[in-house]
Amino acid sequence: MSLQRPPSSLLLRRYVHTGLLSLLLLSACAQPPPYGVPERTGTSPAILIESSGLAASRRDAKLLWSHNDSGGQPVVYAIDPNGARRGDLRIQGVVNHDWEDIASFELDGRAWLLIADTGDNASNRTDCAVYIVAEPDPADLSPTKETLTQVAWKIPVRYLDGPRDCEAVAVDARAGLIYLLAKRTSPHGLYTLPLRPPADGVLPAAMPVAQLPASHFPRPSVTQSMMPIPTGMYRAQPTGMDFAADGSAAVVVTYGDVLVFNRKPAERWADALSRTPVVLPPHGLTQAEAVTFGADSKTIYVTSEREGSAIMRYQAK
Repeated sequence: MSLQRPPSSLLLRRYVHTGLLSLLLLSACAQPPPYGVPERTGTSPAILIESSGLAASRRDAKLLWSHNDSGGQPVVYAIDPNGARRGDLRIQGVVNHDWEDIASFELDGRAWLLIADTGDNASNRTDCAVYIVAEPDPADLSPTKETLTQVAWKIPVRYLDGPRDCEAVAVDARAGLIYLLAKRTSPHGLYTLPLRPPADGVLPAAMPVAQLPASHFPRPSVTQSMMPIPTGMYRAQPTGMDFAADGSAAVVVTYGDVLVFNRKPAERWADALSRTPVVLPPHGLTQAEAVTFGADSKTIYVTSEREGSAIMRYQAK
C-alpha cells in the first residue's frame, strides 16, 4: 500500500503546531544580505606601504582613509576606492608608534576620525592611546600638499587584565563607546572605553565586555598551521574591525577571512559579536589588516599591509 502525502494545508498546520514554522521564518528574517566574491577596485598608492587601517569618510561617500603601520609618518591618507591619492592629513604633535586601525564617526553634527595607536606585539607598552581629529572638508585636500591638523582629544588605552596587542578598533558614537578587540589572546577579549574624556578627568581602564571564542575565527589547516606567515599559522588573528554606520552589523578581518556579525535592533555589540559570524568568500590578500564598511553600510572594503596592495570590495547582493 502506498503512503499518501498529507495536503500542504495539513503540513502547514503541523509546522505551526510544533513551532517549526516560526523557527524557519525567524531564521529567514535573520539572514544577512549575501555578499559575493570580492572584486579588485584598485591598488593602494605607493605612499601606503603598510596599510594597517581603513575607514570610510563621513563627508564624501567616495573617499577612504588609511595609514601606515609602526614607524610611519603621523599622517592619514585620503584615497579613492580605486587607489587614487586624494590628500594627506598630518596630525601634529603625535608619533606613529604602532598605528593599527582607524575609524570614522559622527558626533555633535561633525565628522571625526579616530586613530588607534594600540599595537603592542610584545604586550609591554604603557603609552597606547587613541587620537580623535576632525575630518577635514574633502575640498581642502590636495595630493600635492599636506593638510595639517591637531588632536581634538586623546584617550589613553590600558587594560585591567594587563597589556594587549590590539589591531581592531571600532566606534559606537551613539553609545559614546570605543570597542577594542584583542589580537593574540584566545579567546579574543572585547573591551570598551569612553569615546569622550570623562568630566572628572579620571581616565578609566578598558573594560572587558565579552570573550569571543576562537571558534568564531576560521582556523588554519594542518598544513597552513606549519607555515610561519600571516595566511598560514596566524590566519585566524583579528587585524581590523568596523561597525556599519547604520548600526546593522560589525565586520572583522583576519589574515585569512572577512567575518560579518549581524546586529539586532538595540542589541549590545558585545552580544552581536558573541554570535557565530557569517564568513565571506576569501579576500585572497597576503596580509590583510584593514577593513571598513562603505558609506552605504553594505559595501565592505579590505586591503593588505603590502606595498601596492589590492583594494578589494565586497558588494551586498
